[in-house]
Amino acid sequence: MVRNISVESIKQVATHKKEVELVERKGIGHPDSVCDGIAEAVSRSLSKYYLKEYGRILHHNTDQVELVGGQSAPAFGGGKVLEPSYILLSGRATTTVNGDRIPFKAISIKAAKDYLHQTFKHLDIDSDVMIDSRIGHGSVDLRGLYDTRKLKANDTSFGVGFAPFSDTERLVLSTEELINGKLKETLPAIGYDIKVMGFRQKDTINLTIAAAYVDKFVKDDSEYFSVEEELASRVKDNASKVTDKEVKVFINTGDVKEENVRYLTVTGLSMENGDDGSVGRGNRVNGIITPFKAMSMEAAAGKNPVTHVGKLYNVLANLIAEKAYKESGGDVEEVLVRIVSQIGRDISDPHVASVQVIYKDNVDPSKHQENIRRIADEKLEHISDLTNQFVEGKLRVF
Repeated sequence: MVRNISVESIKQVATHKKEVELVERKGIGHPDSVCDGIAEAVSRSLSKYYLKEYGRILHHNTDQVELVGGQSAPAFGGGKVLEPSYILLSGRATTTVNGDRIPFKAISIKAAKDYLHQTFKHLDIDSDVMIDSRIGHGSVDLRGLYDTRKLKANDTSFGVGFAPFSDTERLVLSTEELINGKLKETLPAIGYDIKVMGFRQKDTINLTIAAAYVDKFVKDDSEYFSVEEELASRVKDNASKVTDKEVKVFINTGDVKEENVRYLTVTGLSMENGDDGSVGRGNRVNGIITPFKAMSMEAAAGKNPVTHVGKLYNVLANLIAEKAYKESGGDVEEVLVRIVSQIGRDISDPHVASVQVIYKDNVDPSKHQENIRRIADEKLEHISDLTNQFVEGKLRVF
């Protein structure tokens, strides 16, 4: 197969050399990320059921999850959830095979509950959330097109990726992963709804962090601000391992001491008190939001992992960019990849795969052009390898 792969050198300033750069990460407990996580968990569960019962993944797209925030009364020492959050599962799935009905709603609700239980330990699944499945039967035309043995694209869409991450991008991502990871072992008062905004100007990176507190672990104002100081210290320690640039840390800047405004929650999640969420409104498949670099608006979480190019191409574009950068021997500043599909076309044969490369000064682009083309061609040839990795949860989608 001769694929339409375009490799070109472009003349522009690499993002990390621009005066200003913005990067955002919505943590796993942000309402939009909660929806992303649930949508992907439902897709993985349905995929595993289809594989077990029928030997292949059947048509489904569960990327329509909506979260309506509840109400709570947090308080130092421990408050209470007054009204549960409402989570709506929607989308499409194969619901019958040869006349036999599939328990798709039970599968989807269990997947959502399991994900919430495993991810957020302060959330009471029985009382703090209501989960409603309205997943329905897919379009006959799309199901006909979605034959996994044909591997035809079931949409006309595009994917975007880039490499490498700048210091700002790596710092924003690692900061949220630190706070929602091992830091909780020593700072249990910090909840899961974390948002990190990175703003670099020249050689200074500003990190503005919104961090929900779990009220039962904070006895009073004094302890609240003591935890904040410790959190800032830990974030700065982590930053010193990521970048040599000056890093300034700002935490919960919405707090107003004089008016007793604090970011307290009962569960560590802002969805308990009115914050709503939807799939696809947050992080891209590389885990961050990058307004200074190309992005796709595609909601990857929950889309089928076999032929939905909105999912496959976004991840593949990043993999191509990463490998092209690593194999450049230091000659490349930045790689930008965009892949566009055409509905009904083989997923391994996109309408075009565009690879744009920003080289360092005095580098001959022809030195790398064929190798970059080979990398893109090989990644496309083996695109179906991504499917099992999605099903096993080995690939990031938000």
